[in-house]
Amino acid sequence: MISHRHILFYEVARQLSFTKASQLLYISQSAISKQIKALEDHYKTGLFERHGNSVSLTPAGKLLFQKLEAVQHIQNDLHEELRLMNHGYQPQFSLVLGASTTISLYVLPPVLSAYLQQNPQVVLSLKNRNSENILKALLDHDIDLGIIEGINKVSQVTYTPFLTDEVIAVCSRRNPLTSHELEVKDLFQVPLALRETGSGTLAVLEEALAQHGVKLSHLNVRVRLGGTEALKNFVRVDTCMAFLPRQAVVNELASGELMELKIKDFEVFRSFNFIQRKGTENNLPYKNFIQFMKRQYSKTE
Repeated sequence: MISHRHILFYEVARQLSFTKASQLLYISQSAISKQIKALEDHYKTGLFERHGNSVSLTPAGKLLFQKLEAVQHIQNDLHEELRLMNHGYQPQFSLVLGASTTISLYVLPPVLSAYLQQNPQVVLSLKNRNSENILKALLDHDIDLGIIEGINKVSQVTYTPFLTDEVIAVCSRRNPLTSHELEVKDLFQVPLALRETGSGTLAVLEEALAQHGVKLSHLNVRVRLGGTEALKNFVRVDTCMAFLPRQAVVNELASGELMELKIKDFEVFRSFNFIQRKGTENNLPYKNFIQFMKRQYSKTE
């Protein structure tokens, strides 16, 4: 078992913040500082460099963090294997998951509910950010697993396919565009509302446009909004057209609040992947979580 002092160090190192670690662990900053000082005395070296309100790891701190992460994975695997051998053994396991907006709001709630019902020992945290920031959070060790749209892949990360979704053009039912049959060339004149830079939805739209020789910068973009809900609410009351995930507008399409606009010979699909840091692929709790999620989602489709 990892000692209490090492658990405190591990969380401060993950967050690079005594304040955030204190909030997550429900322990005062002074108590954490005292335990970290004891750990530094034990190892006869500093583990953190203080920079005003922020901290960074010393070389010794980086080494300890890397080793503790490996130990954490071994401990998680041990607990999972023992749990499978003996259903009476239910060790608590923490999982920090990051997911892009569409997945967090429209896909995960029922699937996570089913997972937690079968795995009551898991303490799960979900961070909702755009795909670019989820990838950064994974590389910064802020999250254990991520689910993002198919943006450019990086070598330090393993990608496991999860699901495919369609991005469609929509507008308000009062928008005069609803009476038109559109072609790609019409997009140069149509006022558009789009997601912010770093959005996976925006990235796949840009890629689809490029296949038709169209640059996003040449279109009539009136506004950029952060988040699917913000974009959806804006289009409800404005004359702009937007590109939104089909899963995000199912209810609005059914009620008639929003209308789908067909664009001749133009389709946008995006793939969602589980992402994890390379070297954690055989971590049993992570592997079981991914397998459960894939099975459960296939049942809900």
